[in-house]
Amino acid sequence: MKKWILALSLAGGVLALSACNQTGSETIAESKAGDVTQEELYNAMKEKVGDQALQQLVYEKVLSKKYKVTDKDVDEKIKQLKKDLGTNFETALAQYGYKSEEDLKSTLKLGMLQEKAAMKDIKVTDKELKDYYDNYKPEIKVRHILVKDEKTANDVKKQLESGKKFEDVAKKESTDTVSAQNGGDLGVINNQNAAQYDKDFIKAAYGLKVNDISAPVKTQFGYHIIQVTEKAEKKPYDEMKKEIEYDVKSSKLTNEDISKAMEREIKDANVKISDKDLKDALKPQTPPAGQ
Repeated sequence: MKKWILALSLAGGVLALSACNQTGSETIAESKAGDVTQEELYNAMKEKVGDQALQQLVYEKVLSKKYKVTDKDVDEKIKQLKKDLGTNFETALAQYGYKSEEDLKSTLKLGMLQEKAAMKDIKVTDKELKDYYDNYKPEIKVRHILVKDEKTANDVKKQLESGKKFEDVAKKESTDTVSAQNGGDLGVINNQNAAQYDKDFIKAAYGLKVNDISAPVKTQFGYHIIQVTEKAEKKPYDEMKKEIEYDVKSSKLTNEDISKAMEREIKDANVKISDKDLKDALKPQTPPAGQ
């Protein structure tokens, strides 16, 4: 998600700042010590988040003129995020500082526009695409129960084979407390996120048929009992080529690529800033570490 979004925490500030009238004298807060006017609020917010807010607003206006990201595109991306994260979606929203799904959508749209602008500069070869396809892992929906030792893992498997519900055993036995709350659900594993998991875990999960329960699988975290509840089929290369090209280009995309693309788009649009306090808002900025 980081790759789509350059300013995860700015959406609220942008909306609030753009809603203020710079010359308004309307009183928006009263007290015995004095009133706060709309103009005072605007100036205070401009000082705190003005550069970033103006940058985001200009980016969206400039990019929307040249590139197309529809509400349907954003909804599809949200749908994929929900599928990937499963029951952890709401937790992820909170982690990234979003108040709601709608809050995410506005920032996500800008991120997708930036991605379109930057991706046209990324080149890929046929060999890269075919290598990616050869190593491609189709989506699987996975749940697990993690325990400390093999003896406990074997006991867990016996409980499941005796007819106990997977989600009930996970809640009772699993040391992975986050997934345990959701019946062991890890959401969807696919080519994009498989590297986040232990290699032995991935190998075991992809070796299972739908609804089969694994033998104990040892990883650095302990012993897992794994079940795959859904498994997609790997499509022929020609049917997947467009998707693969997007994935490979996306994997190459860096914050530097996005910054360069935005410099180009701003220059092409001949953007001029009349507010002297915000004259540096569109100057290239070094992205925060880790993004």
